[in-house]
Amino acid sequence: MDDKDRALLVELQRNARLPIAELADRAGLSNASVQRRLKALREEGVIQNEVALLDRQKLGLGVTAVILVDLERDRLDQIDAFKRKARAEPQVLHLYCIAGEMDFVMIAVARDMADYEALTHRLFFADANVRKFRTSIVVSTEKASSEYPILS
Repeated sequence: MDDKDRALLVELQRNARLPIAELADRAGLSNASVQRRLKALREEGVIQNEVALLDRQKLGLGVTAVILVDLERDRLDQIDAFKRKARAEPQVLHLYCIAGEMDFVMIAVARDMADYEALTHRLFFADANVRKFRTSIVVSTEKASSEYPILS
């Protein structure tokens, strides 16, 4: 990946709907070169997907929770079962397996606190392998980005 590829990736992360001609102009490339580079970046898996970012408030998702989860046992089958259940839950946006005192951190959304409580019943209280979980409710979002820094 060279500096031109990096420039394209910066622009695409900001707006994936930019026309090829505008991308070419911003990166100092020809239209054909941009198309070739984008095709290669997609084939290499650097560009995994191109999505629309939605406003959670306008979707009625007023609660964002950061949840730390500690499992009872460290058996691989139990860990995998928890991962599958959390990945299948549409309200779980991010799930990270972490090193340290807890096993997982997840970011989840809910319509309101009653909806969040129902989520906790589905994910945690109904799972005998969940030892404990701790929740922090997001009061305000100071930065939320899906843009990765493009380092050289």
